Amino acid sequence: MGNPTASLAQVDFALIGHQESWRAAADVLAVLRGPERTPLPDDEIRDILPWIPPRAVCHVEIASVTGTKAHGLYIDSFIPPDRLADAHLLDNTARVRGAAACAIQAGAKVVSLGGFSSILIEGNFNHLPERKSTVFTTGNTLTVAFIIEGVRKMSALQGLNLGTSTLLIVGATGDVGSGCARCLAHGVKRVQLHARNPERLRRLAAQLEAEGARVEMATDLRQFSAPADVVICAASLASSSLLLGNICPEAIICDAGYPKNLSPGAEMPRARVFFGGLGQVTGGLTFIPDFHGILNRHPFPDVVHGCMLEGMALALEHRFEPFSQGRGFITPDRVYEIKIIAARHGISLAPLYNTEGSCNKDQQQKINHSDCR
Repeated sequence: MGNPTASLAQVDFALIGHQESWRAAADVLAVLRGPERTPLPDDEIRDILPWIPPRAVCHVEIASVTGTKAHGLYIDSFIPPDRLADAHLLDNTARVRGAAACAIQAGAKVVSLGGFSSILIEGNFNHLPERKSTVFTTGNTLTVAFIIEGVRKMSALQGLNLGTSTLLIVGATGDVGSGCARCLAHGVKRVQLHARNPERLRRLAAQLEAEGARVEMATDLRQFSAPADVVICAASLASSSLLLGNICPEAIICDAGYPKNLSPGAEMPRARVFFGGLGQVTGGLTFIPDFHGILNRHPFPDVVHGCMLEGMALALEHRFEPFSQGRGFITPDRVYEIKIIAARHGISLAPLYNTEGSCNKDQQQKINHSDCR
């Protein structure tokens, strides 16, 4: 299947990720095998994928609106989509370490940890191999920036006043969830924090209350005193299984999970759901071989998860540093800083969309005619 690192003299950045569905994994394998080969049956893919070691699968080039470019690699850890649960923690952590070793060997200057990669490491970069001159970032600060901007944009589209709203954050004590809480808690009427670990919930709630926010916390979504107007789903779930209970009928819901948090069976016909944490590259994005529409499976062109875009933005800025270091370090000042860095290079909030298409009717025609390849 070739060696994507062989012809790349300079590696400014590397992106470590995994596929969230078997369909996506099958598409990646199909490109790697080449168009002349017959696609593998689903059962063979499920048998083969767990035996594929982490490896670079393609070159990535991103162009800034300033005229500069950065060159990198996408490295797939090949974590099977049905093995994201805690029972596979050791094996998955080993896969992330293997992918990190590939990035280090390639000489990458800054590496973004996408999806469950950052969750498995939890910001403890000492779990990674000896790094030489390579630095790692979880990429979560830019993810938080895009979530917040998306919530504000959707609220404006729906005529919702955030200042008088109740905000629920599911997965509130994780790196992304707690970052959203720090940035938004003081701009809403009430913030509701939901997570599985009560001690972490208490610490976060105490921090926000000390800064003047009105806070509720619960490990059970049914325990909150009032329905939420705005929901941010940022839980580390192995599958799309979240069912929301006490929310307003026309609530705004940002699903920022990878895999997505919301269960396909959730019945919320009047809710305004959008997929959060996504940015769009306006300067240009190139994959060699061509993985457009496979590594970035979105209805708009050159849309990428914020965690990946953070490493690319840092490379374009020539700031090779561990900008996002793990749970508890995302602050409003850091969110603003990375957002400005990204914007300087033409990386901005992606158009808001969900499974039904654009959340802005004026953008629907752009979806229908965009070249998503």
